[in-house]
Amino acid sequence: MNRLFVTLCFCVNFLWGQQTDSVDFKKVESVILFNQINVDSTVFNSYQVKFSILKNIDSVYLDAINMRFLNVALNEKPITYKNDGKKLIIYNKFEASTDYTLNFLFFASPKKAMYFVGWDNGSKKQIWTQGQGKYTSHWLPSIDDMNEKIEFDLSFVAPKDYQVISNGKMLSKRETPTYNLWEFDMQNPMSSYLVALVIGKYDKKVEYSKSGIPLEMYYYPEDSLKFEPTYRYTREMFDFLEEEIGVSYPWQNYKQVPVKDFLYAGMENTSATIFSDSFVIDSIAFVDKNYVNVNAHELAHQWFGDLVTESSGIHHWLQEGFATYYALLAERDIFGDEYYYWRLYEYSQELLEQDEAGQSTSLLDPKSSSTTFYKKGAWVLHMLREKVGNRAFKIAVKNYLEKYQFGNVETNDFINEIEMASGKNLIEFVNNWLVSKEIYYDEMIADISKKSLIVSHVLFMDCEKLNCEQIIERRNTDYRIKISLINQINYPIKPKTFKTKNVKFRNYLANNLPEIPSELQDTYETLLYDKSYTTIETALFNLWQNFPKERHKYLDKINGIHGFSDKNVRTLWLTLALITEDYQLKQRKQYFKELTDYTSPEYGFEIRQNAFQYLNQIQACEEDCIDNLKQAITHHNWRFRKFAKSLLIDN
Repeated sequence: MNRLFVTLCFCVNFLWGQQTDSVDFKKVESVILFNQINVDSTVFNSYQVKFSILKNIDSVYLDAINMRFLNVALNEKPITYKNDGKKLIIYNKFEASTDYTLNFLFFASPKKAMYFVGWDNGSKKQIWTQGQGKYTSHWLPSIDDMNEKIEFDLSFVAPKDYQVISNGKMLSKRETPTYNLWEFDMQNPMSSYLVALVIGKYDKKVEYSKSGIPLEMYYYPEDSLKFEPTYRYTREMFDFLEEEIGVSYPWQNYKQVPVKDFLYAGMENTSATIFSDSFVIDSIAFVDKNYVNVNAHELAHQWFGDLVTESSGIHHWLQEGFATYYALLAERDIFGDEYYYWRLYEYSQELLEQDEAGQSTSLLDPKSSSTTFYKKGAWVLHMLREKVGNRAFKIAVKNYLEKYQFGNVETNDFINEIEMASGKNLIEFVNNWLVSKEIYYDEMIADISKKSLIVSHVLFMDCEKLNCEQIIERRNTDYRIKISLINQINYPIKPKTFKTKNVKFRNYLANNLPEIPSELQDTYETLLYDKSYTTIETALFNLWQNFPKERHKYLDKINGIHGFSDKNVRTLWLTLALITEDYQLKQRKQYFKELTDYTSPEYGFEIRQNAFQYLNQIQACEEDCIDNLKQAITHHNWRFRKFAKSLLIDN
């Protein structure tokens, strides 16, 4: 192993170490009450934590941001403590090899990590958490250091009409006339950032994996018809990953729950993935935007990130690279080899673009981009498997997970297992692919072009020797090859080019003919009927733009289609209806109100952003719109908040 790399890891871990060498927190039991719920809700809680002392010390602490405490007791006796606004510090002559129990009441009004969505407006009322990083301590006393793993057994008091979802198995649900007490049990320890809670109004369906694990899939009651396309392939991917990884799923059950205005696509909380409800889709949307990859990615994290957790940011690829790679393997099992190699090809293009922009970094740089951690990490695992062979790779992964289960890992730990299983020295591989910031693009392309006909054709098809126009016009030519050849030879789009059922290729045609020749008008109009909301959106705008005399006809055809959960088609339609001359004049006031209403907090931020953009473009963001825009600059989603601030400056 590279000596410089080993030294670097040691130094950083030493600097980042907290009290994990002196204290081992074993188990947290907490009852959390939500009595008066609002956006500034105060959460009232009882708390017990059991821990063991490894070395004689005079204090221990819990991370606790802006909390108040009462009745603090150590082994049932009052104890001296300090609350500095960031930590609860307990002073005592703690003796090595001794177990202690700390109890207290605490009060919190979290400004981060726990979000109260919809309680101050007419939208869905939810509470959900996002603790990745060091944020769980904003709502639950815990240990921000991910090297400390604790068993969390949490209970929640919530209003009767709401579902409560948290980590582990629900032991009981005790009902009273006004509220329910939900009790959850974890059997194994985890890092604090993976603690999760969702409170909301949901239905659920439960399926079982081949190994008997309950797969609980939650959905909004009004979205029952969207359940199947949203959760499509869930059980298949779960069964595949258990078999492929070679280690049984490590938790009692697996839950997935969509929430409004989530900060990311999804989050792999232990046994309880939370994901953005923008992935709640119907069958038409599935072709353009589905949950399959995010689903597989967050599921893979249950092993890579949750079962074994990086010891520091240097080793972040052990979580994101692995989750990206294994999600791709799960998709390969469903969609086939060509899908797998094409996705690797797309990853290589992203890495090449990053490299050409002078932004490539080492995979072991904690400040690397997501592209590096996710895409390069996946490529490293693909190339490593190619180098050592399938059998050695799978043995090493199994040994790695079993040896370090419920613990923390460094890159050395994984590489050592690969070396032992394969008998190969990997110093050169590690230096080239992990330590170096160089992108070995030619090696990537050489590898996948030998295995993928599509990648090979896209990269090496010689149109000077072949009749590429004929290849484009064949119905059975893969759409990716068609697109590549059209771009390569500047092929003129013809009516017969549209004669394909491939939705993705037709979407490409929609996007690449902003100026529609009159001879293609009738053919292009067929795109309005495609089972693709992105195609419909693009085709509507381009037809409206190119053929002013036909605008009423196009608007009439698309009226009533809303599109994705962000209402991409509907918000465009409303905008065009408002600015189209003489179109449904009696309805304009209603259309303007509908578009303006979509800017309100009642709707998800994706819908609001579309509505804000369109109203701004047609210079119609009036008083209600401006008020909603001012509200948006305080939104908890930083991307939407940044967008709103920028737009408000323009107005």
